Amino acid sequence: MTEAKKGDTVRVHYTGKLTDGTQFDSSHGREPIEFELGGGQVIQGFERQVEGMTVGDTATVTVAAQDAYGDHDPQRVQKVPRSQVPPEVPLEVGTPLQASTQSGQTIQVRVVEVDDEAVTIDANHPLAGKDLVFDLELVEIK
Repeated sequence: MTEAKKGDTVRVHYTGKLTDGTQFDSSHGREPIEFELGGGQVIQGFERQVEGMTVGDTATVTVAAQDAYGDHDPQRVQKVPRSQVPPEVPLEVGTPLQASTQSGQTIQVRVVEVDDEAVTIDANHPLAGKDLVFDLELVEIK
Protein backbone atom coordinates (compact mmCIF):
# COMPACT_ATOMS: atom_id res chain seq x y z
CA MET A 1 0.00 0.00 0.00
CA THR A 2 1.03 3.58 -0.60
CA GLU A 3 2.37 5.50 2.39
CA ALA A 4 1.50 9.17 2.88
CA LYS A 5 4.51 11.36 2.09
CA LYS A 6 5.38 15.06 1.88
CA GLY A 7 3.52 16.73 -0.97
CA ASP A 8 0.54 14.35 -0.77
CA THR A 9 -2.88 15.76 -0.04
CA VAL A 10 -4.45 13.61 2.68
CA ARG A 11 -7.84 13.35 4.35
CA VAL A 12 -7.82 12.40 8.02
CA HIS A 13 -10.52 11.81 10.62
CA TYR A 14 -9.38 12.84 14.07
CA THR A 15 -10.44 13.33 17.65
CA GLY A 16 -8.41 15.79 19.70
CA LYS A 17 -8.25 15.50 23.49
CA LEU A 18 -6.33 16.97 26.36
CA THR A 19 -4.16 14.57 28.36
CA ASP A 20 -6.95 14.33 30.98
CA GLY A 21 -9.27 12.93 28.28
CA THR A 22 -11.32 16.08 27.74
CA GLN A 23 -12.26 16.24 24.03
CA PHE A 24 -11.72 19.64 22.39
CA ASP A 25 -12.42 18.80 18.73
CA SER A 26 -13.37 16.01 16.35
CA SER A 27 -13.97 15.61 12.64
CA HIS A 28 -16.40 12.73 13.20
CA GLY A 29 -19.88 13.68 12.06
CA ARG A 30 -18.45 15.95 9.37
CA GLU A 31 -15.90 15.74 6.55
CA PRO A 32 -12.35 14.63 7.39
CA ILE A 33 -9.73 17.36 7.54
CA GLU A 34 -7.83 17.72 4.25
CA PHE A 35 -4.31 19.11 4.05
CA GLU A 36 -1.02 18.82 2.20
CA LEU A 37 1.70 16.94 4.08
CA GLY A 38 4.61 19.32 4.57
CA GLY A 39 2.44 22.34 3.85
CA GLY A 40 2.36 23.61 7.43
CA GLN A 41 -1.46 23.66 7.47
CA VAL A 42 -1.81 21.61 10.68
CA ILE A 43 0.28 21.41 13.84
CA GLN A 44 3.67 19.72 13.42
CA GLY A 45 3.09 16.73 15.68
CA PHE A 46 -0.19 15.88 13.93
CA GLU A 47 1.46 16.11 10.50
CA ARG A 48 4.49 14.00 11.53
CA GLN A 49 2.23 11.17 12.70
CA VAL A 50 0.25 11.07 9.43
CA GLU A 51 3.42 10.88 7.32
CA GLY A 52 4.13 7.21 6.65
CA MET A 53 0.58 6.02 7.37
CA THR A 54 -1.40 4.09 4.75
CA VAL A 55 -5.13 4.43 4.02
CA GLY A 56 -7.11 2.78 6.80
CA ASP A 57 -4.32 3.08 9.37
CA THR A 58 -5.24 4.42 12.79
CA ALA A 59 -2.92 5.85 15.40
CA THR A 60 -2.93 7.74 18.67
CA VAL A 61 -0.28 10.40 19.12
CA THR A 62 0.53 12.72 22.00
CA VAL A 63 1.78 16.08 20.73
CA ALA A 64 3.86 18.13 23.14
CA ALA A 65 2.77 21.76 23.59
CA GLN A 66 5.81 23.08 21.71
CA ASP A 67 4.83 20.98 18.66
CA ALA A 68 1.19 22.04 18.93
CA TYR A 69 0.27 25.63 19.80
CA GLY A 70 3.46 26.48 21.68
CA ASP A 71 4.03 27.30 25.31
CA HIS A 72 1.74 29.73 27.09
CA ASP A 73 3.40 33.17 26.92
CA PRO A 74 2.59 35.31 29.96
CA GLN A 75 3.52 38.43 27.97
CA ARG A 76 0.46 37.83 25.78
CA VAL A 77 -1.83 38.29 28.81
CA GLN A 78 -2.74 41.91 29.55
CA LYS A 79 -4.98 43.89 31.85
CA VAL A 80 -6.98 46.57 30.11
CA PRO A 81 -8.78 49.30 32.05
CA ARG A 82 -12.48 48.59 31.89
CA SER A 83 -13.04 52.16 30.71
CA GLN A 84 -11.20 51.31 27.46
CA VAL A 85 -13.68 48.58 26.57
CA PRO A 86 -16.84 49.77 24.78
CA PRO A 87 -19.92 49.15 26.95
CA GLU A 88 -21.60 46.92 24.31
CA VAL A 89 -18.71 44.40 24.38
CA PRO A 90 -19.62 41.30 26.43
CA LEU A 91 -17.19 40.80 29.31
CA GLU A 92 -17.71 37.24 30.46
CA VAL A 93 -14.78 34.91 31.11
CA GLY A 94 -14.13 32.86 27.97
CA THR A 95 -15.63 35.40 25.55
CA PRO A 96 -13.56 35.65 22.35
CA LEU A 97 -12.81 39.19 21.18
CA GLN A 98 -10.79 40.93 18.50
CA ALA A 99 -8.22 43.53 19.49
CA SER A 100 -5.82 45.75 17.59
CA THR A 101 -2.11 45.83 18.25
CA GLN A 102 -0.16 49.10 18.35
CA SER A 103 0.79 48.45 14.71
CA GLY A 104 -2.88 48.10 13.73
CA GLN A 105 -2.88 44.33 13.30
CA THR A 106 -6.09 42.55 14.37
CA ILE A 107 -5.58 39.65 16.79
CA GLN A 108 -7.89 37.19 18.50
CA VAL A 109 -8.02 37.36 22.31
CA ARG A 110 -10.26 35.93 24.98
CA VAL A 111 -11.44 37.31 28.29
CA VAL A 112 -9.82 35.44 31.20
CA GLU A 113 -10.72 37.69 34.16
CA VAL A 114 -13.06 40.60 34.84
CA ASP A 115 -13.30 42.89 37.86
CA ASP A 116 -14.64 46.39 38.53
CA GLU A 117 -11.42 48.06 37.37
CA ALA A 118 -9.98 45.93 34.56
CA VAL A 119 -10.50 43.20 32.01
CA THR A 120 -7.71 40.64 31.59
CA ILE A 121 -7.35 39.35 28.05
CA ASP A 122 -5.20 36.52 26.74
CA ALA A 123 -3.85 36.51 23.17
CA ASN A 124 -2.41 32.99 23.48
CA HIS A 125 -4.19 30.21 21.59
CA PRO A 126 -6.62 28.53 24.04
CA LEU A 127 -4.60 25.28 23.72
CA ALA A 128 -1.18 26.94 24.18
CA GLY A 129 0.86 25.26 26.89
CA LYS A 130 -1.11 22.02 26.67
CA ASP A 131 0.00 18.61 25.44
CA LEU A 132 -2.61 17.22 23.04
CA VAL A 133 -3.68 13.67 22.22
CA PHE A 134 -5.04 12.85 18.77
CA ASP A 135 -6.76 9.67 17.59
CA LEU A 136 -6.17 9.61 13.84
CA GLU A 137 -7.47 7.61 10.88
CA LEU A 138 -6.02 8.16 7.41
CA VAL A 139 -9.06 8.10 5.13
CA GLU A 140 -7.55 9.01 1.76
CA ILE A 141 -4.35 9.96 -0.04
CA LYS A 142 -5.04 12.08 -3.13
